Amino acid sequence: MTPPPALILAAPASSGGKTTMTLGLLRAFRRRGLGPVAAKIGPDYIDPAFHEVAAGRPSVNLDGWAMAPGRLARLIEMQAPAGLLAIEGVMGLFDGAPAPGASGDGSAAALARMFSLPVLLVVDAGAQARSAAALIHGFRSFDPAVQVAAVIFNRVGGPGHRRVLAAAAAEAGVPALGFVPRRADIALPSRHLGLVQARETTDLEALLDRLADLVAAHVDLDAVAALARPASLGARLVAAEPGPAVPPPGGRIALARDDAFAFIYPHLLADWHAAGAEVLPFSPLAGQAPDPSADAVWLPGGYPELHAGRLATDRAWVRGLVAARDRGAVIFGECGGYMALGQGLTDADGRDWPMAGLLGLSTSFAARRLHLGYRLGRMVAGPLEGRLWRGHEFHYATITAERGDPLWSSVEDATGAAVEGAQGLRAGRVAGSFLHLIAAGQSVAG
Repeated sequence: MTPPPALILAAPASSGGKTTMTLGLLRAFRRRGLGPVAAKIGPDYIDPAFHEVAAGRPSVNLDGWAMAPGRLARLIEMQAPAGLLAIEGVMGLFDGAPAPGASGDGSAAALARMFSLPVLLVVDAGAQARSAAALIHGFRSFDPAVQVAAVIFNRVGGPGHRRVLAAAAAEAGVPALGFVPRRADIALPSRHLGLVQARETTDLEALLDRLADLVAAHVDLDAVAALARPASLGARLVAAEPGPAVPPPGGRIALARDDAFAFIYPHLLADWHAAGAEVLPFSPLAGQAPDPSADAVWLPGGYPELHAGRLATDRAWVRGLVAARDRGAVIFGECGGYMALGQGLTDADGRDWPMAGLLGLSTSFAARRLHLGYRLGRMVAGPLEGRLWRGHEFHYATITAERGDPLWSSVEDATGAAVEGAQGLRAGRVAGSFLHLIAAGQSVAG
């Protein structure tokens, strides 16, 4: 299968306009009948959901720290047929894990280098003019193996500002393909874990259409499309093993899916389906309990802290979890799902709400603290015992009480340093942790 023509949209830093530019380009190319598709570099649940709405096709995650090169190559191949694959970067172009993982540091630059993909640099020019020349020159020359092929300027002022920026790009030897003006009325709503979910964003279609109008009016779409080229997979990458799949926790998996439990990676579900498992969605917020025929229940991450009152009031999901536990089903919670399996949750206003009570954990959002980074866990008990796991941690919850048997024997960050508070808990066949699983590592003896 021939991979689609692709390019990476990156930026010097976070909050420079990568996501809005990616969404505008996707919708604009879709209007032209180009059949675009998207991918997101790094651990991110929210941006790919916006990509899917803008392009009309599912987006995938490409994580060079957690995923083996063979898995990355196959995910890129799976995006064909498409007229263009727009790959949105993470943070700044060269930002990744502080120490290399199994297949790289997870940065956009590492992916560009691995697959010989061109980079379209999105530069927030709202507070600079000719200095943009030095910035672009630095990003272009920092790593000769990473091709910064063109630039789009975001938050551009009037005609004078545009002329200075055009000259700056010419000085740096990089073509400028767009000058997108400031538009305060076009902004994606955000909250503490990033953007508000696509499914919760009011009038999203209209917002995407406004973004597409803006991009089409101020970006040379033909030139952007001409930049893209198929990923250079090469015989080594095509033949490379994709790495071990994340095994399903059961044959019939009841999966919580709603605004409180929305964060699960599509490739994880694909692994389970490929292994022959059946996934049975249910919504705790809609008063639904897990299917009584399920031999496993999975509560993914999300925003239980925003829906704690409803989760505490309608207890059908809790009664279903207790029944599942009593019949011997495996129950597992990731991050928000882990918090929901605990005794209680304190919301941002300081109100205490009872949760499922299946694990000896209490958490709070009244005093928030950011926990962020790649994680390597060695699971010693519970439904996924006996493997190394690559994943990430991203939450603001603090643990106010924790008692029970440990789920993980150890959790390390990308540098190999031990991480406290992320080990998780287990009680019989019920288990959970703050880690979001991305990929499996090698088997662990013993």
